[in-house]
Amino acid sequence: ANRTPAKAEALKAQLPGSKVSTNEDIAATCHIIFLGVKPQGLPPLLSELSPLLRSRKEPALLISMAAGTSIFRIKELLSFSCPIIRIMPNTPAAVGEGMLLYSAGEGVSEQDLEEFRSLLSDAGRLLALPEEQLDAGSALSGCGPAFVCLFAEALADGGVLSGLKRQDALLLAAQTLLGTAKLLLVSGKHPGELKDQVCSPGGTTIEGVRQLEEAGFRGSVMNAVFASFEKNKRLG
Repeated sequence: ANRTPAKAEALKAQLPGSKVSTNEDIAATCHIIFLGVKPQGLPPLLSELSPLLRSRKEPALLISMAAGTSIFRIKELLSFSCPIIRIMPNTPAAVGEGMLLYSAGEGVSEQDLEEFRSLLSDAGRLLALPEEQLDAGSALSGCGPAFVCLFAEALADGGVLSGLKRQDALLLAAQTLLGTAKLLLVSGKHPGELKDQVCSPGGTTIEGVRQLEEAGFRGSVMNAVFASFEKNKRLG
């Protein structure tokens, strides 16, 4: 269901076996309901759904992806208590390489959690966090793709400046990021150790690292994540 019916119809065409419905029908009949709206969209949506959800014999499991909006706040907006899971996905979920953070509220059964994890397993990795850490986690993995894309673009620009074709430079940048991320995950080694393995004494890599350090690269990245974290808290 979507407030713009054409968008729901377009999604139906992409997903075999799906059907277009309404908020009312979904609230009355579906066991698992994803609330795919921005924080400012939750109050009017939950006001609309609350009477239908409250009247059900079996409670629905609500899954919210609204940034900065706590499970407690969602229950306040509903005016009654029901099982709720908060999730913070990121855009790489679209290609099965997402990082999905989640926190389950009171009343969420182990069976609900198993079904939830099964539904989202193809989207990437799932990590359970205490709810008070979701804002920090989403500042890193939720906002992080934008920071990584800035870095990838800058890497490619450096390649173009050095004489590479744009298409080749983008390929080199993207594959280097992909391969390094996989090396981190598979090896389990600290990133500093992997960095040191590339930095030969007096070599080209350590010269580039020196330039990044002089420009405050690591501090800038830390500040970017923390600024996003602070914004998440203000949204709440």
